[in-house]
Amino acid sequence: MTEKEVTPVLRVMCSIVNATHILFHRGLSLGVQEWHERRTQALIERGNEQHSAWITLRPPTVIGQFHTLFFGSVRMFFLGVLGFAVYGNEALHFSCDPDRRELNLYCYNQFRPITPQVFWALQLVTVLVPGAVFHLYAACKNIDQEEILQRPTYTVFYIISVLLRIILEVIAFWLQSHLFGFQVHPLYMCDASALEKTFNVTKCMVPEHFEKTIFLSAMYTFTGITVLLCVAEIFEILCRRLGYLTNQ
Repeated sequence: MTEKEVTPVLRVMCSIVNATHILFHRGLSLGVQEWHERRTQALIERGNEQHSAWITLRPPTVIGQFHTLFFGSVRMFFLGVLGFAVYGNEALHFSCDPDRRELNLYCYNQFRPITPQVFWALQLVTVLVPGAVFHLYAACKNIDQEEILQRPTYTVFYIISVLLRIILEVIAFWLQSHLFGFQVHPLYMCDASALEKTFNVTKCMVPEHFEKTIFLSAMYTFTGITVLLCVAEIFEILCRRLGYLTNQ
């Protein structure tokens, strides 16, 4: 082929290559843009699902939300921080007369059948169970807050969970009064006859008894406030349910 015949062919080939290059880049740009749009849409949908799940897990009443805040922050802070400061080293500073390790341990186990921190931690977990079970069921069924108050079945189940919380708090109050009493005395009379036959009763010193009395009073107060909030939440549910039926 001559030079004049080759030049137009080269121009056509170069034009084809340039057009292919342009189309490729445009297709790649469109593909990346489409991927970003799909990714953004997926993130938005996931965020909406998480937001709806969070709304479902929230109590349907204002008092219930305040109770959750009060229950989750104040009581846990009081127990985790101040409880450890007051009761953390109680066994180490608990001493009897005569001051012997085996006698101190024996009398301390008699004085504390269960440590207060363990008892209150079990109380918190146990009281949380009814509400946690209901909200987990509501989250699995995608039940929102309004449905809980609008549908009679969900309303009854939620009221039952609140009543169970009240019953568990009352039981915990009764157990706490029998295990720890309402006041911590500075002296504890320990019956050590099973450990030592030389003496039947020995005196033991309880450390920081005044601080423990204050802490006990605070825990009783928290339990009472929680019960009152649960009762108020039931009245709020009934009033809102009555208002919903009246509007219909």
